[in-house]
Amino acid sequence: MTDILYRWPEAAKFGRRVPKEKFYEHGAVNATVREKFVSELARITWSYKLAESTINLPETSAVPEVQVLTLDAKTDDVGEAVLNTIDRAIPFPIIFEITRSTAEQPEVRTVAAHKQLGAGAPKLSAYYSTGWQPGDAQRQPLPTAINLPALYAALLQPLTPITARPGEEMSDVADRLATVRKLEREIAALEHKLRTEPQFNRKVELRRTLKTKQHELEQQR
Repeated sequence: MTDILYRWPEAAKFGRRVPKEKFYEHGAVNATVREKFVSELARITWSYKLAESTINLPETSAVPEVQVLTLDAKTDDVGEAVLNTIDRAIPFPIIFEITRSTAEQPEVRTVAAHKQLGAGAPKLSAYYSTGWQPGDAQRQPLPTAINLPALYAALLQPLTPITARPGEEMSDVADRLATVRKLEREIAALEHKLRTEPQFNRKVELRRTLKTKQHELEQQR
């Protein structure tokens, strides 16, 4: 994971505020998530539209556009329930920038899930994020890319805690990261059991299983 902020192209600037109500007025969002929109979000701004018409990179059906949304937090952050609701309502890949005010200075973090478009609802990976950075931190130019899918993959890669392997698609990275997180949970559970297991024979068995899972995790990383 790399803490990076991008300098979005001026030609792609959209700058349109989106009412929060747009995302839950159709009744598909439960009361708990509606409350999170109210309590966590101050403002949603559709900041940039990365498209063939704005940055001159060819689109595909997999990535017709990439949207950049700025979410101004009311308090210290905006949670994944809100991000997921917005992601499922907008039929394009999204890069979120979440901003918050602290006692010292405004801060921002970049967060996104890999979104696969297709028939029906989009498929979303887990969310990947940078750490919090100063709001006035230096921004980097966009990665070099030959088309929008390549740009989207390059924008996501610094957010992920694992590195893409040669020839690996972002969907493969997302699947591998899901496996990594599952193995990490299983290893933590096994380590806890090992600490509390009184029987020697059972400890030996747990150690063997733990070693296997740790080896699997190394292979996935």
